[in-house]
Amino acid sequence: MTTEPRSAATVRPPGTVRPAGVATAAAGAEPPPAPGLRERKKAARRAALVDATHELVGAHGLDGVTVDMVCAAAGVSTRTFFNYFATKDDAVLGHAPWELDAGTAAVFAAGGPSGHLLDDLVTLLAPVLRDPPLGRDRMRRALELAAEHPRLMAHHVAWMDQQKDRLLDVVRSRLGDGSPHLVDTVTGLVLLLAHSTFVRWEAAGGAGDAEAHARAVVADLRAVVTA
Repeated sequence: MTTEPRSAATVRPPGTVRPAGVATAAAGAEPPPAPGLRERKKAARRAALVDATHELVGAHGLDGVTVDMVCAAAGVSTRTFFNYFATKDDAVLGHAPWELDAGTAAVFAAGGPSGHLLDDLVTLLAPVLRDPPLGRDRMRRALELAAEHPRLMAHHVAWMDQQKDRLLDVVRSRLGDGSPHLVDTVTGLVLLLAHSTFVRWEAAGGAGDAEAHARAVVADLRAVVTA
């Protein structure tokens, strides 16, 4: 008997397995096109601004660095700086645009890959966790600085909360529209999972697989909920 794939908005009880056609469709999806020259130049300039900021903060301290100093070190105008970052703190933290992997998001929205929500949240985030937009080394340095400066950590948590819109649609597709509060709760859980994973990874000195750290966070969440 052939199992019919359901639409993304259909909801199945937790713990059930995805339809057979969903994984096949995602696995056969075309890979995203490689970034063009313009996108690569923008990424390189963003990375250069973060590197300059980190170097200056290391030399002069967080409060001893200005946007003008960062621009001089990176060889760009202040106008260019603000095209990439809203504040100096955003540059310190390496805040950069990010996207969910389209194929992975489609499988998640359809109820997969395992049918268990917490486990599937890890799979949804795995591509971003393994390959942060500005790279693992810059992410680690940003988290080190955030751990040293409560202001930066608070700013980073606020920025994470602003990323909800990138997640709401895929979470709503997974859960349906029956409980909007549940959609908000799960979306917040995704952001908590991402943040906690990076913090755990940084505390481990950047060692280990990011997805493994995420699964350890999920294990902690399960232990708390069932305590």
